[in-house]
Amino acid sequence: MNARVKFAAAVAILAVIGMGTAAVADNVRARETLTGYEEVPALSTPGVGDFQIDLNQAGDALDYTLTFSGLETDATQAHIHFENRTNNGNIVVFLCTNLGNGPAGTQACPAAGGTISGTITAANIGAGAAGQGIAAGEFDEFVRALRSGATYVNVHSVGRPTGEIRAQLDDNNRGDG
Repeated sequence: MNARVKFAAAVAILAVIGMGTAAVADNVRARETLTGYEEVPALSTPGVGDFQIDLNQAGDALDYTLTFSGLETDATQAHIHFENRTNNGNIVVFLCTNLGNGPAGTQACPAAGGTISGTITAANIGAGAAGQGIAAGEFDEFVRALRSGATYVNVHSVGRPTGEIRAQLDDNNRGDG
């Protein structure tokens, strides 16, 4: 091979590697702190939490971990909702529940606080936000909402049934610095 062909091949290989790196860089990854101050309306509570979410390389599953503590009363359920930070929105994904109201296979919430983790796929996207354009199973629509900052995670409790701690999910808050 002559030098030009070798150079062109090297550029092509670097372009492919660069596209792979760009795909990883475009990943949905967020780490958020849940507080009562992000509830609507805002609440003063000793409850706090941490939520991490990360889209896998295939782009078809989101791994998450939710840790919370200090709620004023026992936790009842936790979800991801679809709405901006100034409003309450519909449930898109059940993370846990102690009320028996989640889809089959929904894990129990640690009532006094603790950690849960799991994976969200198209099968976990419920119909709660169908009126807003995210129908059951529409994983790509859900990921677009996550990327735009139009979703939030919420932990509900016995004393605060509409939510005690909350965090808007923001793909720009990657928890990496």
